[in-house]
Amino acid sequence: MSDILIGKGELPVRLLGKYGNRHGLVAGATGTGKSVTLMVMAEGFSRLGVPVVMADVKGDIAGLAMPGSSNEKIAARVQQIGVEGYANEASPVVFWDLYGKLGHPLRTTVSEVGPALMSRMLELNDTQSGVMDIAFKLADDHGLLLLDLDDLRALLNHVTENKADISKQYGLVSPQSVAAIQRALLRLEQDGGEQFFGEPALQLADLMRQDMSGRGVINLIAADQLILRPRLYSSFLLWLLSELFETLPEVGDLEVPKLVFFFDEAHLLFDDCPPALQQRVEQVVRLIRSKGVGVYFCSQNPDDVPDEVLGQLGNRVQHALRAFTPRDQKAVRTAAETFVQNPKLDVARVIGELGVGEALVSMLQDKGVPMPVERALIAPPRCRMGAITEAERALVRSRSPVGGKYDTAVNRESAFEMLAKRAEQAAAPEAPAPAGNPGAPAPQAEAKTPSKLDEFLWGTKRRQGAVEAAAKSATRTVANGIGRQILRGLLGGLLGGKR
Repeated sequence: MSDILIGKGELPVRLLGKYGNRHGLVAGATGTGKSVTLMVMAEGFSRLGVPVVMADVKGDIAGLAMPGSSNEKIAARVQQIGVEGYANEASPVVFWDLYGKLGHPLRTTVSEVGPALMSRMLELNDTQSGVMDIAFKLADDHGLLLLDLDDLRALLNHVTENKADISKQYGLVSPQSVAAIQRALLRLEQDGGEQFFGEPALQLADLMRQDMSGRGVINLIAADQLILRPRLYSSFLLWLLSELFETLPEVGDLEVPKLVFFFDEAHLLFDDCPPALQQRVEQVVRLIRSKGVGVYFCSQNPDDVPDEVLGQLGNRVQHALRAFTPRDQKAVRTAAETFVQNPKLDVARVIGELGVGEALVSMLQDKGVPMPVERALIAPPRCRMGAITEAERALVRSRSPVGGKYDTAVNRESAFEMLAKRAEQAAAPEAPAPAGNPGAPAPQAEAKTPSKLDEFLWGTKRRQGAVEAAAKSATRTVANGIGRQILRGLLGGLLGGKR
């Protein structure tokens, strides 16, 4: 098997495995069947031996881990579409959770995220982002490991304490900008973001596994809570995509992809996205195909994805759109224009008529040419279409091959401990030289507090003592007497008088 049966219109519609890395789009209004389509595609890639990474925003995608149950409607659709060898079965699934509650903890280090994505997570302005760049550069130059938020916070404190020297070498750093970053770190920590940073950090090889039967493992990232922090959610998935792009080697076109990445609620990635970051996303999507990775965006409207990215998405599934507002009508026209036209279909009209489980589908055919758009019934998945229980989730987690590796956090020496140790060394007094060392200076005697009598006799720094006053008085008396005798002798000699 080298393709995935998506559904059937006049003819069966298949996603060819060798074009699975040409990316794709699944769009449609809420409740039209996008999640089922995602499950069908994920199951199909898994049967091809392709690992999958996808976010579970509503919790229903977790049904991939459990076999489905047959009923009359499913049996009728299986027969209508002509699905060969259909049987209820579960897929190999590994659960992940940034917060560590519904799956294995997902962690990375602050250094691996980098200053650009960290600034996006913290929602910093341009000036504050510049300070973040300086802080990361300083850490690189001085060998300071940035693993968790404590390390970043300690580094920012170090920047504030040495702002004069750092400003001369790296650029102006203002305490106000550092304070704003510290406040943003506090908000991120309160949202639970501190659990994302630390060790053991995620290794990409653990996302690219196959089970004992050769099926690709589906990595489900619990996002029901993460989606409430859109910047954190989108920045995390973008980091993961960037890591894949920077780590994987060039492989060209393969018979099947090495990995498929599903990005649900894709509009969150591009909302308020800085131009530089959007350009980075476009670059990754355009070039990661040659690394053997397919990226599939899922959103309500096609125009949620920028045109530069939309043009890279060759495999498309469009569920129903309801044109109640001018923006909805524009979205319908946009969706209709992005398909290769089929003279038998009025695409703009059909988009509003599609029922649940129906979609307009266009997949890449031989030589990478997109097929004319087809109105198709989507094939049913073989797994459970719905959420799973806590007991079922716990059972799946207990069988996971990576649980022992990631479930326990590790805290090794990094910037926080290194800077604290330097501060202690700088504040500690110099130790006295050991006894018997002839080259060492003699230890000074401990200063003794003067008594009242000593102050009276010998005085203090501000007032002279009785002994000093008496000595000065006697000196003046002797000097005055001798002076008078000499003066009288001189005057007598000059005037001729007798002594």
